[in-house]
Amino acid sequence: MKKNSILVLSDPHEPQLSMLDELRDSATVAIGNSVNAFEKSAATAEVIFNWSGSLSLIRDVFLKSRAVRWVHSRSAGLERTLFPELVASDVIMTNGSGVFSPALGEFSLAAILYFAKDFRRMIRNQMADRWEPFDVQPISGQTVGIVGYGDIGRAVASRVRAMGMHVLAVKRHVSAQNSSDPFADQIFPTDRRKEMLSRCDYVVVAAPLNAETVGLIGAAEFAAMKPTSVIINIGRGPVIDERAMIDALSQHKINGAALDVFDEEPLPAGHPFYKLENVLLSPHCADHTPDWLDNAMRFFLAQFERFRRGDPLLNVVDKNLGY
Repeated sequence: MKKNSILVLSDPHEPQLSMLDELRDSATVAIGNSVNAFEKSAATAEVIFNWSGSLSLIRDVFLKSRAVRWVHSRSAGLERTLFPELVASDVIMTNGSGVFSPALGEFSLAAILYFAKDFRRMIRNQMADRWEPFDVQPISGQTVGIVGYGDIGRAVASRVRAMGMHVLAVKRHVSAQNSSDPFADQIFPTDRRKEMLSRCDYVVVAAPLNAETVGLIGAAEFAAMKPTSVIINIGRGPVIDERAMIDALSQHKINGAALDVFDEEPLPAGHPFYKLENVLLSPHCADHTPDWLDNAMRFFLAQFERFRRGDPLLNVVDKNLGY
């Protein structure tokens, strides 16, 4: 079997790249973070693996790679990876969906418990030498709504169901098969999202970012939510209208928010989220477990073996939808 040619878009010094050594007998691997690094190898490359390349680099390398048949992205979110030439091509694209889902499911559960047990108040009292007993809220029997019921959404659902919580979900396509979902009590189409939100104590946003989801949760959606509810965003920042969320939080139209993603990253100094007492802020690291990058590389290696054998690839992306 002939060797395949792989272009890896990355800083050559990233430690996980050494794991590619196991491909030495089945592939030639070129690694670089500039177009010049691929001048000799792009013409015959069949695979582009975007480990950490910029959108401009991905596009420039793709346009030089006339023989490419498959593009894989390390991340699950692809809004910074897709461009018109790739979308219009016959090239298969896959992503890292599923690799990071368990950690994001755990973060969501942690955020729910943070607000239910009022950990901020506990920490504040501890630091002030204050002994001040107070009531905490149970989560069993409460309702979690999940906006974007893909792999990450199901990872959230499985964990909160184990805590005795009810699960509702919103997804783009709702079919008869969804009625037997093992975790969700009911699945709503996108146009019924406000109906779902009105029933939720916690709302987890796990939707990808595309033309249909920008600003999906805005002022009207916050108005539909309970004043005691908490919103948790582990998808993409712009899926929630940031100004509408700040207004809802500042005026206590909702109880709180736990945010791992933002419109602008890094979040600039002086941003209202830093000061709002009812916000739990994570600097986009909720899935950064000690082995998250190793797992992402192992997934690519397993995908490459499928590619070599001619087996169907996992996580094939609908390039028009972005997931």
